[in-house]
Amino acid sequence: MRVGPTGLVRSAVADAFDTGAVAYDRLVGANPGYHAHLRLSARRMRIPRRGRGMRLLDAGCGTGASTAALLAAAPEAEITAIDASARMLAKAAEKPWPPSVRFVHTRVEELAENGVHGPFDGIFAAYLVRNLAEPDRQLRALRDLLRPGAPLAVHEYSVRDSAVATAVWSAVCWSIIIPAGSLLTGDSTLYRHLWRSVLSFDGAARFRRRLAEAGFTDVRSGTMTGWQRGVVHTFLATAPGREAP
Repeated sequence: MRVGPTGLVRSAVADAFDTGAVAYDRLVGANPGYHAHLRLSARRMRIPRRGRGMRLLDAGCGTGASTAALLAAAPEAEITAIDASARMLAKAAEKPWPPSVRFVHTRVEELAENGVHGPFDGIFAAYLVRNLAEPDRQLRALRDLLRPGAPLAVHEYSVRDSAVATAVWSAVCWSIIIPAGSLLTGDSTLYRHLWRSVLSFDGAARFRRRLAEAGFTDVRSGTMTGWQRGVVHTFLATAPGREAP
């Protein structure tokens, strides 16, 4: 039995996302800046030539919001989008996509077993790492999937370095996210997990160190605008080796 960072059994995390899939797009659509911030993180990868001739991985695509952000940053790339939640992935696949985008139902720990192989010219991981039972091991695995010099962008909540960000996060969760999510789905499991997992996740400085310890170079981060300033960040890192063309 594998247990996630908040004590939730790993299989229960995917089940919670399955339950939340029906209302997920409505909830995130009501979050000011949600889609714009994903696009900002994807742009921060600085993918050249509109992604022409490149292979990109969207790790933990959910209902496709991160996939759309990556596609906007690299409209000519081949994008593989993966997720462990079958229902979230089904919602993503219902949307209109160009032939260059494909969706694969798999946990990020089991990519090879489900036909997803590197090397990739970039990896975008939005709201994923916080939900992994073994983040250090998986970050090293993501590093090994990248071509030398290729970028990783982790778009993630991180509040532990700031008392203000921590207070804002809890206030937003208990006044908006948890009540609204429970009302729309009849189950608060996913939204309570979201609240707890963010509180227990690394501070920004610690996560930058974690990326460096996983073997990445040029590690840096930037935050967002609006209420998510200091709450959501883009963590950028580069696979070691020669610079990607």
